[in-house]
Amino acid sequence: MKNLIFINGTMGVGKTATSRELQKLLPNCVFLDGDWCWDMSPFIVNDETKRMVIDNISYLLNNFISCSVYENIIFCWVMHEQSILDDILSRINRHNCVLYKFSLVCTEQALISRITKDIEQGIRTEDVINRSISRLKNYFEMDTEKIDVSKVSAKEAAKIIFRYIKHRP
Repeated sequence: MKNLIFINGTMGVGKTATSRELQKLLPNCVFLDGDWCWDMSPFIVNDETKRMVIDNISYLLNNFISCSVYENIIFCWVMHEQSILDDILSRINRHNCVLYKFSLVCTEQALISRITKDIEQGIRTEDVINRSISRLKNYFEMDTEKIDVSKVSAKEAAKIIFRYIKHRP
């Protein structure tokens, strides 16, 4: 059985950094960041581009699942509504997979601190703060395991996920 690991959370919470750390811990592992499927210029969000991105993510995940080389597949993305997560999962061939769904959550103060560091490094713009904070509450209501990363590094969050996967019956 393969491990299909979804890591969800609002912008700036640490999904990508945690996923990269987790990839170091898991053997035969591939990592897909959903943001890579949105790396377009110009950046246009409409019904057509949303469908295309979900189709591309689903296609890539299914190919990773069907490849015999990989036993661990990590996918991270901002899926701020349960319907987005459900839509992707409905398109995935999970018959030989154990599915793990995690949401990284944190306090508002911790989120602001993380995003402010990203702004200082030129990774994000200031408008992300309000958009990210407004979506934060959504993750507490989703059908996922919650990991509070308010006082936890990406490396520590990855170890928490790793232990969860290795100790699941």
